[in-house]
Amino acid sequence: MFKKIPALLFSHLMAVPASCRARILCTMSGCSRTQNGVHIYQSFLYEVLRINMGIIRPEEIFSQQQEVSMISAILRFVIPVTLAFFYYSWCVLLLPFNTALILGGLMITYYIPPAGKESIIPIGIALGIPWWLMATSLAVLDVLTALFVILNFTLVLRIPMLGAWISRFMGSGEAFMAKRPWLSRWRLLGVAFFVWLPLQGTGGVGAVLVGKMVGLSSRQILLAIGIGASAECIMFAVGFELIWRLLLANLYLGLAVALAVIAFAVLLYAVFQKQDNSE
Repeated sequence: MFKKIPALLFSHLMAVPASCRARILCTMSGCSRTQNGVHIYQSFLYEVLRINMGIIRPEEIFSQQQEVSMISAILRFVIPVTLAFFYYSWCVLLLPFNTALILGGLMITYYIPPAGKESIIPIGIALGIPWWLMATSLAVLDVLTALFVILNFTLVLRIPMLGAWISRFMGSGEAFMAKRPWLSRWRLLGVAFFVWLPLQGTGGVGAVLVGKMVGLSSRQILLAIGIGASAECIMFAVGFELIWRLLLANLYLGLAVALAVIAFAVLLYAVFQKQDNSE
């Protein structure tokens, strides 16, 4: 039986308590092996959720995993991509061509870790892109990414590194929620605040998983991500725009303010990390 389990599943299976592995293996052995083992992978995730979380029924978390027609599957994939294309086309009409190319490159770079809003937005503003357009672009990307994940979760699970990260994230869901009880209490606002935090994993993908953990609907998740991402992007964009103008007007004063902001950000990050480790 172990030889039939893909290496990725086997590594995750070893992280599950030994007393639960037999039940998972039984579930796997009864699953269809069509679609390159995706059904087995889904069932494995369901079992990990039942064992480690006990928060929401798996079918409620992954309701979009149900079988869909070919046309529906194509539409689920095409709609977010098309919306992104139309948004960028609008940006091309607003900006000089070379600046639009820079914006497109930064939007693609945003998906490459460890790039984030705190680095992409300042670079874009320094290269001549209006602060409001940089903020809008990354907020839109977060929402469209979340929409893509919601509509195509099965497809997302097939992405090697991302699928593995999602399974690990969901497998540790109980501990994750225990460290952040405010997520369950605040629900939509809690997810929005989670997205606002300038930390890795709080973007469109992680926020969808957290939103499902606390029982939000897909629309509520998109709304929460829109609120949190917009607030974070505006914070970085306006902050850097002010510092940039201050640097141009008074170099030393601008550097002092920039260093103070960086020191505050590092301190805030250290506080969050210490809180997570202590819990």
